[in-house]
This record gives sequence, C-alpha cells and structure tokens, in this order.
Amino acid sequence: MSEQIKVPTMAEYMAQGKKPEVLFWVGCAGSFDDRAKKITKAFVRLLNKANIDFAVLGTEESCTGDPAKRAGNEFLFQMQAMTNIEVLNGYEIKKIVTACPHCFNTIKNEYPGLGGTYEVMHHTQFLKSLMEEGRLKVEGGKFKGKRITFHDPCYLGRANGEYEAPRQLLQKLEVELVEMKRCKSRGLCCGAGGAQMFKEPEAGNKDINVERTEEALETAPKIIAAACPFCNTMMTDGVKAKHAEDDVQVLDVAEMIANAEDL
Repeated sequence: MSEQIKVPTMAEYMAQGKKPEVLFWVGCAGSFDDRAKKITKAFVRLLNKANIDFAVLGTEESCTGDPAKRAGNEFLFQMQAMTNIEVLNGYEIKKIVTACPHCFNTIKNEYPGLGGTYEVMHHTQFLKSLMEEGRLKVEGGKFKGKRITFHDPCYLGRANGEYEAPRQLLQKLEVELVEMKRCKSRGLCCGAGGAQMFKEPEAGNKDINVERTEEALETAPKIIAAACPFCNTMMTDGVKAKHAEDDVQVLDVAEMIANAEDL
C-alpha cells in the first residue's frame, strides 16, 4: 500500500503526556503474517477515517499466551500474560480493541485473574459502535448485492456470545448474506483453534478447514467473510484445496468495509 498509515505507539503518547482513547492490540498474526497484516492496515485506515485517537504497543507487545495455554503450557501462558499485564498497567490502559478473537478472549476473560482488567472489544464490535455513534459511515459500495457467507470464529461466537456485530456490519454493506447450515452457536471450527494452527493435523479422512470450506461453498458465495486471522488462513487454504480461488475470496469484515469504496 503506497499511502502512509499513521500508527502512533504508547511510548510516543507517554512522552507527550497524552493518553489515547483506545489501545489497538495488533496480535502476532496481525503483526507478522503477511495476509493478516492487510487486515491490520484496513482496520487502521478505518480508525483514522473515524478520527479515533488510538495507539499500539509496538515492540512492547508480546503474544497474549493463548496458544501456550490451549496447548497445555499454563506456566508459559502465565509468564507471557504477566509480562503484558505489567506493560498495560504501566500505561494505565483502560480500553483495548483487537482484530483477533484469540487475543480478545484471552485478555478479556483470562487476564483479570492475573491482575489485568480492561474493557476489551473485538474489532467488529468496535466498528459497530462507531457506526452507531455516527463516527463511521458505511454504505453498499462495491460489495452491494454480492452473495456473502459469514464464518463465525469460535472465540468470538461460542466463547463470548457475539454473533450479531459482524453480521450487522455486513448488512450495512447491503450484501446478500447467506448462512451456512452450521452457523452461529452451531458453527463449525475452522480447525486452527487450540494451537492447532501451528501443527500438522492428525491422521483422518479430511481436514476440518476443508470440511468447513465445503459448507461455505455450498452457499455459492462470492466472498467468505471472516473476523479472525486464523479463520482467514484456514478458509483461504480450504478454498485453494477445493480449487475455487478464482471464484471465491476470503476477506475480513474490516477489509470489506475499508475497501467498499476503496478508501
């Protein structure tokens, strides 16, 4: 992307004696994965468009510890969590927004027990609140009337009961939203949760992400909308496995909003 994106750090804010309205927790995927970086950039463009006063931790941000905890290494999780909590509390952070449901779930539900209590929002919830406050406008744009299916991330949906925020954002884009047979509380995992993202699958008849992609393709969508960088990777791989990449795109909801009018 040729445009300059303005992303201040908490250290810069601290040096000026200022506090941002919200801390954007980027997460490992959003920081290091080339595909997920596009989601990060799209979300930052939306924050800037809505004139949100935000900052990131930059090099002071470390993994939340979600993969370690799900893989059973509680000791490593607590070490990672405590490091982050010290940094967050040092900056007196009150409100956090993140585009990763794994980071969202861990900071929201597991950090309070270790001394880190914050208001934590998933990026779809935050964008929805910006629209309701009139700080961000979204209209159909290039996705208007397109057939879209939405894949519920486990840690946003079943773990935290948030099904409507991403769907309401998609409806603002005036898309034709078609649900998979298994959706919302009955949604199927993409196969990446529980630290499965970082290992090869066990022997079986079919990979979960292929099974889930087949369910998505049954709805004959132009786009599979996601709201999690892990889901995005798994569904993208599934689309490739089904040789459907010429017909179907996998996009994060934030990317769709940011690119609806090619901001």
